[in-house]
Amino acid sequence: MSIAEAMVMEFTHESAGTRKMLERLPDDKLAWKPHQRSMSMGRLGMHLAEIPWWAQTIVKDESFDMASFDRKRVEPDNKKEILDKFDGNVQSFQELLKGQSDEHLFQHWKLTESGHVAVDMPRLVCLRGFVLSHIIHHRGQLSVYLRLNDVPLPALYGPSADENM
Repeated sequence: MSIAEAMVMEFTHESAGTRKMLERLPDDKLAWKPHQRSMSMGRLGMHLAEIPWWAQTIVKDESFDMASFDRKRVEPDNKKEILDKFDGNVQSFQELLKGQSDEHLFQHWKLTESGHVAVDMPRLVCLRGFVLSHIIHHRGQLSVYLRLNDVPLPALYGPSADENM
């Protein structure tokens, strides 16, 4: 099994859990925030949906300059918008990784900001950090948002307080 095949398997597993969490987003609470400096629930959901896009630049490009990044924050109108974006980006990630060689995934990729190198690591490490770990981190954050709004949490790695496997 190649590294790319293993990563696709792990990403597919984690994406299923993330989708379960996103499916619980209540349309009438997307503007809710636990604190004034926090993202809204809808923005957090959209951020989760957008994260797999990073695989595109990590795999295809030598580097990415954050100065060129459109930092406009999308506030979604409904859960369907979030799920559609997530599903499309998950599918793109899975297709992009298929057939990538171990050699390519061990080549370095750089994240820069106006010429300053912020990250210079193997693509594989960037995919795990910027995509997989990033999704898991914000999925945990979303679980708190949902809990604070009395939304039952899905079982992910085992039963939750609300759902058995």
